Amino acid sequence: MSLKAKLARSEVTVGSWITLGHPAIAEIMASAGFDWLVLDMEHSVLELSEAQTIIQVLDGLDCPAIVRLTSNHPDQIKRVMDAGATGVMVPMIKSAADAQAAVEAVYYPPEGKRGVGLARAQGYGARFQEYRQWLKENAVIIVMIEHIDAVQQIDAILSVSDIDAYIIGPYDLSGSMGRPGELDHPEVQIAIEKVLEAGRRLNKPGGIHVIEPDPAALRKRIGAGFNFLGYSLDIRILDTLCRQHMKIIRSQP
Repeated sequence: MSLKAKLARSEVTVGSWITLGHPAIAEIMASAGFDWLVLDMEHSVLELSEAQTIIQVLDGLDCPAIVRLTSNHPDQIKRVMDAGATGVMVPMIKSAADAQAAVEAVYYPPEGKRGVGLARAQGYGARFQEYRQWLKENAVIIVMIEHIDAVQQIDAILSVSDIDAYIIGPYDLSGSMGRPGELDHPEVQIAIEKVLEAGRRLNKPGGIHVIEPDPAALRKRIGAGFNFLGYSLDIRILDTLCRQHMKIIRSQP
């Protein structure tokens, strides 16, 4: 079953973030069993050519590749989709108009406004019509809710057709509320709950990024009703595991 279909059924999926450009990182993480992986082009040094290589690796392992963009710009959306991405994660969506612009950048006319190019996604020109059908059945558009303005417009944003899911960016959200990093502050928690409730009401699956690799924290988020979960990221998993093991090693006589 495609990720798009799983989201439509509100099934729980767990993915993670890739910020390191080596294809072996993607291969290891996909083989570990993540349901999807995000290639983070917003907060890493990943370049488009590196992203395409990683997408190719993930395709070979049947792991959906979602690209987190640097901005909601149609040129970048077009290029990462042409490279073969399963979908996009669009930052700083603050209104229904923002969400609609992302949808239009992913889909060709008449559904959208995406320009036609012949690249990897279209079989280098040999499978354009097949790709058009693939988009309808598989393309995933995730909006990032990471500003208090988005919380105030959440019903309108999640009502946009062809938005498959949302994910909350808790750090930026708290920053937009004047409480950067205070993720447990009551006002921040109220804002998160408002988004979660809107998702339930509008039958739109939603998630949140659990930054530190903590299974208990992930289970808590699932229990709260989130079903599109980002579980840590390559550098935090690597750093945490190395530190834990070295602490054990150094503590032994």
